[in-house]
Amino acid sequence: MDPFPKDGESVAAGEPSRGAAPSSGVVVQVREKKGPLRAAIPYMPFPVAVICLFLNTFVPGLGPGLGTFVSAFTVLCGARTDLPDRHMCCVFWLNIAAALIQILTAIVMVGWIMSIFWGMDMVILASKYS
Repeated sequence: MDPFPKDGESVAAGEPSRGAAPSSGVVVQVREKKGPLRAAIPYMPFPVAVICLFLNTFVPGLGPGLGTFVSAFTVLCGARTDLPDRHMCCVFWLNIAAALIQILTAIVMVGWIMSIFWGMDMVILASKYS
């Protein structure tokens, strides 16, 4: 078999053509892999997540990162994260680091955009949690 199929040929013998029934395919599961900072975002109650999104988006001055800073303290109050193997203090400091990155890079708009996405992730996680 030619390793580079010509137009209209399939790579594997027996591979269904494009017109085949959808039930004859293979089930594929996709799982998002998060880095340690994204995995440290806590699952908070929905109203708290909305407040953090508001703080990250609309508060002038320390706004970008302020909601992330507040969310770090919810970890100390028992909020669950996607880092179950890490100690609570380590996850707290990861959230503080994310807040500092957002505050320090807000000057060039990167931190502000990052903090908005961070706040949206908080709200999405909170809606899944409740």
